Amino acid sequence: MSDALQQIQQLKQRMQGAIIGQEDVIDRLIIGLLANGNLLVEGLPGLAKTRAIKALAKNMQAEFSRIQFTPDLLPSDVTGTEVYHQSAGGGTFRFEAGPIFANIVLADEINRAPAKVQAALLEAMEERQVTVSGKTHKMEPLFMVMATQNPVEQEGTYPLPEAQMDRFLMHVLITYPPTEDEIKIIELVRAEETAAIASQGNEDASAAKAEVAPTPIPQEAVFAARTEIAAIHVSDASARYMADLVQATRTPEKYTADLAGWIDIGASPRASLALDKCSRTHAWLGGRDYVDPLDIRAIAHDVLRHRLTLSFEADGDGVSPDKVVDEIITQVALT
Repeated sequence: MSDALQQIQQLKQRMQGAIIGQEDVIDRLIIGLLANGNLLVEGLPGLAKTRAIKALAKNMQAEFSRIQFTPDLLPSDVTGTEVYHQSAGGGTFRFEAGPIFANIVLADEINRAPAKVQAALLEAMEERQVTVSGKTHKMEPLFMVMATQNPVEQEGTYPLPEAQMDRFLMHVLITYPPTEDEIKIIELVRAEETAAIASQGNEDASAAKAEVAPTPIPQEAVFAARTEIAAIHVSDASARYMADLVQATRTPEKYTADLAGWIDIGASPRASLALDKCSRTHAWLGGRDYVDPLDIRAIAHDVLRHRLTLSFEADGDGVSPDKVVDEIITQVALT
């Protein structure tokens, strides 16, 4: 086992200690980080979306930033702006970086901001740079955005267009935890509150807590992991399987009448690239130096669900994107 894999497994274990009942979210966060992509996480309030991304940032040597999206937010509130500074020798304009300039960024409730703000964020995600007043400002080498959206509240929201959704590496859905996990969540939060109360006004306790805190995982571990992931072997058959899965979303009539009636627009080539990146990362996390078809199927739903435009017939029949992906996996053979 490489040093990078050991460090990433340590990161995962620490996150699991702070997040209970959301194993898939932790896995997808780590895959997104190692695959150098951005995530769109959808779930009801209170399902630890914010806590998960904070746990990731807390256990790494990384700067964390949170942007609370609201209808009155401006693009400059995200990217930053030129500010005039007066001095004795005259005035100059200086760039004041916005909250997007961090290593790990939480874009909370992205669907509450208008299209211009969404576009400013997504441009930074895609290009890894921001241009203000004709000057280009690069993002940090370690940069990841986790955007969240609430699927329940629709009033005062601006749903992301399909073309912008495509820029997210994965679309992760969070569901309610089972009863046993919820009991553990109650116990965990109760213990945290007790510890916080005990340390209030007690400098010795706070200092002792700081001393025993584990050393954050260095950013170099992520870069080393990416180098190893780039060397993961993908066979011709696996590459063909990824391409066939994506192609099936574009030519569903070749498979079943149901698929043909469910899909209006298939996935773009970004889906194939995402399948390749995520499956190699999934294989690396599993300790393998090659991609197995199970790696591809494990992340297929997260990669494809936001890249499919379903028909009115599918919506009327209550067919979800996940059901469509299930059918595609059933129909497409590994050759």
